[in-house]
Amino acid sequence: MFCPDRWYARITNITSQYSGYCSEGTKLRKVLNQSKVMRVFLDHNLLLILLFCISSSVSTSIFSSSCQSQGKFDLNEMHQTGDVILGGLFENNMFSADPDLSFILEPRQSNCYGFNVIGYRHAQTMAFAIDEINRNSNLLPDVTLGYSLYDHCNQLRIGFRAALALVSGQEEQVTLEENCVGTPLVLGIVGDSSSTRSIAISSLLGLYRVPLVSYFATCSCLSDRQKFPSFFRTIPSDAFQVNAMIQILKHFGWTWAGLLISDDYYGVHAARSFHSDLGPAGGGCLAYTETFPRDDDPAEFRRIVDVMRKSTARVVIVFTNQIDMINLMKEVVRQNVTGLQWMASEAWSSAAVLQTPHLMPYLGGTLGISIRRGEIPGFRDFMLQIRPDLHHNNTNGKSFWEHTFQCRFAPPPAGWVEAGGEVCTGQEVLENVETELLNVSDLRSEYNVYKAVYSLAYALDDMLQCEPGRGPFSNNTCAHLQKLEPWQLAYYLEKVNFTTTFGDQVSFDENGDALPIYDIMNWVWLPDGKTEVQRVGEVKSSAFKGGEVTLDEDKIFWNFESKQPPRSVCSENCPPGTRMARKKGEPECCFDCVPCSEGKISNTTDSMECTSCPEDFWSSPQRDHCLPKKIEFLSYHEPLGICLTTTSLLGTCICVVVLGIFIHHHSTPIVRANNSELSFLLLLSLKLCFLCSLLFIGRPRLWTCQLRHAAFGISFVLCVSCILVKTMVVLAVFRASKPGGESSLKWFGAVQQRGTVLVLTSVQAAICTAWLVSASPVPHKNTQYHSDKIVYECIVGSTVGFAVLLGYIGFLAVLSCVLAFLARNLPDSFNEAKLITFSMLIFCAVWVAFVPAYISSPGKYADAVEIFAILASSFGLLVALFGPKCYIILLKPEQNTKKAIMGRGTTTYQS
Repeated sequence: MFCPDRWYARITNITSQYSGYCSEGTKLRKVLNQSKVMRVFLDHNLLLILLFCISSSVSTSIFSSSCQSQGKFDLNEMHQTGDVILGGLFENNMFSADPDLSFILEPRQSNCYGFNVIGYRHAQTMAFAIDEINRNSNLLPDVTLGYSLYDHCNQLRIGFRAALALVSGQEEQVTLEENCVGTPLVLGIVGDSSSTRSIAISSLLGLYRVPLVSYFATCSCLSDRQKFPSFFRTIPSDAFQVNAMIQILKHFGWTWAGLLISDDYYGVHAARSFHSDLGPAGGGCLAYTETFPRDDDPAEFRRIVDVMRKSTARVVIVFTNQIDMINLMKEVVRQNVTGLQWMASEAWSSAAVLQTPHLMPYLGGTLGISIRRGEIPGFRDFMLQIRPDLHHNNTNGKSFWEHTFQCRFAPPPAGWVEAGGEVCTGQEVLENVETELLNVSDLRSEYNVYKAVYSLAYALDDMLQCEPGRGPFSNNTCAHLQKLEPWQLAYYLEKVNFTTTFGDQVSFDENGDALPIYDIMNWVWLPDGKTEVQRVGEVKSSAFKGGEVTLDEDKIFWNFESKQPPRSVCSENCPPGTRMARKKGEPECCFDCVPCSEGKISNTTDSMECTSCPEDFWSSPQRDHCLPKKIEFLSYHEPLGICLTTTSLLGTCICVVVLGIFIHHHSTPIVRANNSELSFLLLLSLKLCFLCSLLFIGRPRLWTCQLRHAAFGISFVLCVSCILVKTMVVLAVFRASKPGGESSLKWFGAVQQRGTVLVLTSVQAAICTAWLVSASPVPHKNTQYHSDKIVYECIVGSTVGFAVLLGYIGFLAVLSCVLAFLARNLPDSFNEAKLITFSMLIFCAVWVAFVPAYISSPGKYADAVEIFAILASSFGLLVALFGPKCYIILLKPEQNTKKAIMGRGTTTYQS
């Protein structure tokens, strides 16, 4: 029993501040008649205030044993008696002429019109399901179900009135038992078809856990168990419908779409889900979100269509009802906006009123989310038994009959018969007319009604099969048929689980939502101008968990010349080798494709970042993969290396040839002059200088790095030492040629000359040994010179050691040059001093130029510079010291005599 004393205390506090609104009902009516009437109804507290106001006129007897009704609500209804009554709210008529809410305090008769065949079929579905259950010996075998179905006329105020009538009854006076106990009028209600009405009604019924099982309310907000604890539904939530649409967008690569929504909970919550889920789940964005006006303002529709026309989005998602779509399409046709791919919500995805030849050029190819189609065996035969009740005020039955046969029951309106209208007899045959009521080939919302009724029946059956002492309620008690409570049925409804004859499993999750499943429909424009809505796929619960929808793309009709899915993106995909760069102030789907910088790559489409290549790798020219870095060193196979190698070997060969010439002519005066042994040693050191340059060519290895500078340093010290000793010998001989200078020659004998060369060379050998032991040169992969190359080089290890090595060579070279310079003006018989001077000038010039060139040259070019300095200085010494002598030996043998060498009056010296 829905009793005032059970909720009076609960609402007294929150209604005290609003008590003025209950004075004669006038202020409350004023509030509810305002433009925001829906929001007032949906406010949880104001619903309680509404109940308080209904009972305010009998507040003096609120705690007495009886309640006096203010009047009977005269609603369109269908009834059938039974042991347990189930309620139903359906839209048998589409409109109401009731202009206000005077039903709150006054009895009023509902004035509904505009017969709705689909709504009437919903009501008949519930009647059929209950009749089928009553004939089923396995389900509720000892209980007869009845029903009480009301018509809400597509009006919130009438639907709310009907819900109150279902839970409270319409008796003029109700006698209350102690503690207000007693079996309520209905245990559960099937309805409503509207999310808005379901929110309002469920807010009320949820206070006392009266189950409301909707077959068409999809708003995701109804999944809030705190606000709607007894709400269930057999249609999936819009959250799943939105996700299904996102999966379709993702399947076809549509990342740029427009969204149109109705100005109610159905549209607002869908838009909220799209904005929160489209990016993470589908990687897409909304180009625009527009809301349909409630007052059907043509200017607002013009503005919306203008936005659609100017947008680059080719996909338009519409979450609204058929009325809004009709108004929208009028403007779409007027502006001739074609080339759009429409996606329809379940509210209009199968709307026959939009499937006309006039609109198909625009709406052809529409993809829609549709309620799961089911089959209800025997339903058509049941409806063929419908007859109008001529003896009772069965408004729905009479309205259906008049609508189907285009007649009127007596007394017809004045002039009806004269105008050719027929009078209904009630004996017309349904099978002889084409009526949408009998079309059972596409049962969708009806199938949900069917499942809703069976859900209540299975829950009731489970509840009545409870074993005493093992029940789920207080002290392990069970529910009793004589004292059933709605909240007890709600408990079992949460656990219901059965399979329909069509093979679909029915159960509810923790939020009261059914297992999600939708059909995907496609609007086909046939060559003959007719239209067909065909099923091209489905979305099951797996898609809600991240799986993909099932689509038969070969069956989809695309309303484009290409007969292919359209392209709808804000920015084209960024190919591998680029990254996405967001455009400032625009959605994340609008971006520029920026090429990856050197050394970074992206190997996937639409990469957000470019990744750096590993240390030994570098990006390809396309920046889409990493390649091993080019390895650079002075190679024997490249032109520069070949040239230097050839030059080095050429110098070595020349040294060998010169050495051979000198050996062959060792007895000639020009060879014997100035210690031929030093000449042979000098040629040998020059040959080593030429050969040590080869250690600088090829891939650096530990042994080559350690040997190259040591060999270079020792070879050049040996060479310069020989030249230094030669110079000192020339100076000593010159002094000995003067009176009193004979004693100076004793310090420059052959032994002293060899000893001096050995000592000077040993010092360099000691320097090299100390360097190699303390900080040996090692091979190194250098990536600083070139980012895309690995330069293999030898790092000197100890810069001090390398500087000392070069410095010692430089010291000896400078000393030789100075001594040779001092001897430059000796008589012609000592002309070798001039050759030494010239050779040392070449040597010093080369190595002075080498230092800055070596420092500024990167990688292999540093090695090339050092080789060039070695070869240049070696050739300078070879040509300057031995060129003139070879010229005389080979080409001027007549000058290779003692007399020619000694000149006039000059003392000779020989080894």
